Amino acid sequence: MPPSCDRGIDRAPSPEPDRHDLIVRLPEWRPREPAHRLVPALSVLGDGVAGFRFEMSVYSSGAWSPWLAGATVGRGSFPAAATRSDTLACEVDEFIASAPAERVRLILRVNPAAPDAPLAAPWFVSLSAWSPTAPPGQVPGSGVRLAVPPLSQMEEDAAIRNRICSPSSVAMVLAYYGAPIAVADLAREIFQPELDLYGVWPAAVRAAGRRGVAGYLLRFPDWSTAAWCLEQGMPIIASVRYGPGELTDAAIAETSGHLLVLTGYEGDDVLVNDPAAPRADAVARRYRLEELRRVWLARTGVGYVLFAPVRSGNRPSSAL
Repeated sequence: MPPSCDRGIDRAPSPEPDRHDLIVRLPEWRPREPAHRLVPALSVLGDGVAGFRFEMSVYSSGAWSPWLAGATVGRGSFPAAATRSDTLACEVDEFIASAPAERVRLILRVNPAAPDAPLAAPWFVSLSAWSPTAPPGQVPGSGVRLAVPPLSQMEEDAAIRNRICSPSSVAMVLAYYGAPIAVADLAREIFQPELDLYGVWPAAVRAAGRRGVAGYLLRFPDWSTAAWCLEQGMPIIASVRYGPGELTDAAIAETSGHLLVLTGYEGDDVLVNDPAAPRADAVARRYRLEELRRVWLARTGVGYVLFAPVRSGNRPSSAL
C-alpha cells in the first residue's frame, strides 16, 4: 500500500450467520478528510467465497444514511436491499455520498463456497475514499520498467472483444506474477450476468485472488503514489476516460471507460500495456504523463493494485 494512502490494518471481526448468509461487520471507519466517493474491495486467496456484496451506511450532516447494497459479485441470492437514498447511492462498484461522509459503516455479506469453513482462506477488505479534486503536478523520477506480458483484447472473440478490457488487463498482470490464464477464460469468470458487465472492479480483484494474487482498489491521489507502486514492482490497472485528441497515439480514439496496465515510466512518458491495441505486438505503448494525469487521475483516478502476498499466517483482517 502506498504510504500516502495507508491507514494501517485492523483485525476483522469473525463472520456471523444472517439467515442463509454470513456477514462481517467491519469496524467503523473515519476517512482522513470527509469523502464523497467510496470504493470497497474484497481479496480472498483461493476459492473460499462463492459470492459477496458490500453494504454501507455513512454519517454526514449530523445523521446516518440508510443502509445501501452494492452489486453482488459471483453467486449469491442475498436479501433485497436499496441501492439509492437521498444521501447515498451505489453505482455498481462505487458508493457516492451527496454530502461528504465523515464516518463509514461497512458490512461484507458472503455466500461461502464451503459453509463448514467460512472465509478460511487468507482475506482482507480494503476501502478507498476521496472527494474529486485536481491532482498535484507530476513528480520527477528516475523511471522504472516492469516486464508485463502484452495481450490484446482485439484478438479475442469478436462478440466480446470490445467489452473485455478489464479481463484482458487482469490477465496481463496475472501472467506477470506467474499465474497466466487465457483472456477468454478469465472473461467468463469475471462477467456479471445480472449487470451484463465484464468491468465490475471488485469482480476483477476476486478473480485474481482465486489464483493466489491479492489485490485492492485504490483511488490514486497523485502521480507520486502511482510511481511508488511501480517502483515496488506492482503494475497498476488504471481506469481512464477520454475524448478525441486527449491521449496522443491512444489505441482507441475515445472512450467513456477503459482499463489499461501501467507498466512503468521514463521521464515525461508513462509505459503502458493497452489491451485495446489491435495486436499483442502493438500493446506496449508510451503515453505522455501530463495527458495520462488528465484522463486518469483528474477523472476516476481508480486503479486495481494486484500483488503477490507475503504469507505470514492465515488470520483474516480488514485493511481500511
